[in-house]
Amino acid sequence: MTASSTGPAARESDGLAPIESSDLIDPYGGRLVDRGSASGEARRWRAEAAGLPAISLPPRMVTDLYLLAVGALSPLEGFMDRETYELVLQEMRLPSGLPWSIPVVLAVHETDAGRLRAGEPAALCSPDGELAGVIEVTEIYRRDVECESRSVYGTADTDHPGIAALHALGDVYVGGPIHLLRASPLADGVKPEEILTPAETRAAFRERGWRSIVAFQTRNPIHRAHEYLQKCALEIVDGLLVHPVVGEAKSDDLPPAVRMECYRVLLENYFPAERVLLSALPLAMRYAGPMEALFHAIIRRNYGCTHLIVGRDHAGVGDFYGTYDAQRIFDRIDPEVLGIRPLSFEHAFWCRTTGQMATAKTSPSGPEQRIFLSGTRLREMLARGERPPAEFTRPEVADVLVQAYARG
Repeated sequence: MTASSTGPAARESDGLAPIESSDLIDPYGGRLVDRGSASGEARRWRAEAAGLPAISLPPRMVTDLYLLAVGALSPLEGFMDRETYELVLQEMRLPSGLPWSIPVVLAVHETDAGRLRAGEPAALCSPDGELAGVIEVTEIYRRDVECESRSVYGTADTDHPGIAALHALGDVYVGGPIHLLRASPLADGVKPEEILTPAETRAAFRERGWRSIVAFQTRNPIHRAHEYLQKCALEIVDGLLVHPVVGEAKSDDLPPAVRMECYRVLLENYFPAERVLLSALPLAMRYAGPMEALFHAIIRRNYGCTHLIVGRDHAGVGDFYGTYDAQRIFDRIDPEVLGIRPLSFEHAFWCRTTGQMATAKTSPSGPEQRIFLSGTRLREMLARGERPPAEFTRPEVADVLVQAYARG
C-alpha cells in the first residue's frame, strides 16, 4: 500500500471499499490488553503501596499509564524494557516484529532510580501525590537521548517542543508491567463519559452496527478544512470517531475545555448524530510528525478503527517536517500487519471561485482565490481579537472561541 498520493477525496491504494469483516478489526497484536487490577488485587496493591518505593509521574506518564492499562497501547503491558526501547529506536519495531514508532517509557531521575530494584514493585504516584498504579520493575537502564531524539523526532534541536520535553525528563528508564489503581485522568472541560476506553468504543461501534470506522486525530478546534476531510471520509465508511487528544500539550495550544465545546457544537449542528462518536483521548502530544502519525494509527486500531485520516503535517510542529511526510511513512509499513488504513488528503482550502472547500484537484481557482486554514492562523486571529470568518469555521464554533478568548 502507498499513502503518499493525495487528493480531494480519501484514497486507499487497494481501493475505497471498507474492510469487510464479521466483527470489528482485531486489536494490534490480536488481544486487547487489560492492566486494570481486579478489586481484590487492587486492594492488595494499595495495602502494599505504603511500603514500596514511590515514583512521582509527570503528567504525560500518568496518561501513558492509563493508556497502557486500558489497552490503547496494546500489545504493550507496561513501560518498555531496554531491548524493546532499542528495537523501537533502531528498527522501528517491537520484539514480536510488529511495527512501532515511539517509545513508551517511564523516566526517573538518578536519585530516585537508586531506590529501585529489578524484581521488586514500585508505587506510581500522580503529581498530586495520589497512588495511580504499581510497576513490577524488570529492568532499570539509562536512556540514549541523542539516539531517541533523532530516531523519533528526526532532529536533536531543543527548539522542538518534543525534544525540550524529552530533556526535561530523568535520564534513567524503568521497565516492567503495570497495574492501574486509579480511574482515567480527567482534563479540564472533558466530561467523564467522554473518555471512553478501547473496550467501550468497540462496544459503541457494535451497538451502532459499524464495522468500518475512520478516526480523526486533532489537537485544535475543527475548522472547515477538517470538516471537509471528515465528511469525505464518511462517504466510504460506516462511522466517524472524533478523537481529540486532551493530554499534555504546548502552552499555546487551546485548552481542552474550549476545544471540547467546539467539537460538541460542531457535531450537534453539522453532522448526522447516528454516524459520529466523540471521545477524548488522554494522550500527551509528542509533535513527532510522521513517527507520531504511525503511533496514532496503532492507537486508533486498538480503539476499533479501520481507518485514520492523515492530512497535512499530521502531528507536526513548526517547519520540522515536510507537508506530507506523515503520509509517506505508511509506505514503509506492511499494510496487512498494520491493519488500520491511512486515508491521505491533500491540503484543503476555501475556494473563493466555487464558494466551497476544495483542493487543487477539484478547484479551478488560482492561488489568490484560495484561503488556507490552520490551527496556527486561527490562534493568531483570535489573539488579535478578530472573529474567524465563515469560510474559516462554523459560526457556532467561532462563538465558542471568541467567548473563550474574551475571558482570557
